[in-house]
Amino acid sequence: MLSHPPAKVHRMFELVEPIGTVTFSEVVNEAFLALGMRNYWDGYFAGRAAPLGAAPAEVVHAVFYNFAEGEVARHIPWVWGKITPEEAIAVREQASATALRQLLGEWAGFPAVVRIADLATRAAVSAPPEGRPLYAGLRALDVPEEPVARLWHAATLLREHRGDGHNAALVAHGIGGTEAHVLMALSLGMMAEDFGRIHHLPKARLAAVVDGLRDRGLVDAAGGFTDAGRETRRRIEALTDELAAPAYDVLSADELDELIAGLEPIAAAVQAADD
Repeated sequence: MLSHPPAKVHRMFELVEPIGTVTFSEVVNEAFLALGMRNYWDGYFAGRAAPLGAAPAEVVHAVFYNFAEGEVARHIPWVWGKITPEEAIAVREQASATALRQLLGEWAGFPAVVRIADLATRAAVSAPPEGRPLYAGLRALDVPEEPVARLWHAATLLREHRGDGHNAALVAHGIGGTEAHVLMALSLGMMAEDFGRIHHLPKARLAAVVDGLRDRGLVDAAGGFTDAGRETRRRIEALTDELAAPAYDVLSADELDELIAGLEPIAAAVQAADD
């Protein structure tokens, strides 16, 4: 039985997502390019995989789950010949905090950010790490002292904790990484070939994935959702929320409400500045 209502757990996902994903902004990209990365994806894999140490491509591919075969290997271990995981962790944190401050504007200096960062961090470092490899790697890192950096770090921990659980939910439902992107595209009202994370795949490979989902009754002849496909995605998202819930058990109902209320204007400020 969940300690907090699923709707509030899902709301936390919606609020930490824009804060955590400043990591993938141009500010962070430029910081990695300055260290010798060849392109955006070098920096992406170096920064996000760094808490795992200098893990081989096969391990990063397994942990990240939703990249097509061979995509990780184009960057790992090449990036470790240019920077160390420790350097990648440092530049990612510093550049992400800089990006978040820029997006927050005057919000970055508000006293409320300290309280919200503290509440978010309490939740972020309290979740069970078992079966959560990326979250466990992140949790082993020092928590930044500066409030905006701490807020970003907490959002990233909560985001990756949920992400590890989401991967487990996908595995439990027999949905592969590329298949998950197809279902995501359809949930957004897009055809698979138009979705940004998979549109670059060879047409034959993507068609084979869609055909496999069609054979299982999840995609219809036109390439859209069937009722079974829509229900499968609903169950996956519900299980993901359920698996994410333990991160918030350390907070009382009032504290979680306070955290949600405090994050809402912060997330809105980030999204407005990023539009």
